[in-house]
Amino acid sequence: MAMFGYMTELDTVGISRCYQIRTDPTDDLENLLFRFLDELLFLFSAEPYQICKKLEITKFDTENFCIECRCYGEEFDLKKHPQGTEVKAITYSAMQINQRPEHEQNEVFVIIDI
Repeated sequence: MAMFGYMTELDTVGISRCYQIRTDPTDDLENLLFRFLDELLFLFSAEPYQICKKLEITKFDTENFCIECRCYGEEFDLKKHPQGTEVKAITYSAMQINQRPEHEQNEVFVIIDI
């Protein structure tokens, strides 16, 4: 959601469409995060330029490292949505996933190419 919030003000986004995305199984959590964010960026980069307001993860498999997700939002429209910063690519540079099960929370850090 932070990536889409970087692209526009999310309070201006309605929900009129739902897209299902999934990642293929991969080797580790970092690769899974990269592929997941890349799929979301592709939704925005390909017509009809879907901007997501809400994500619902329906499958999160930490053994096979795959995700399935429903993405709710609408087509990006400059007349309705203020243009933020365009995200051009997801990168592995400085990507970190800090798992802290003792606190029942995780931290994720991703640098995006703009």
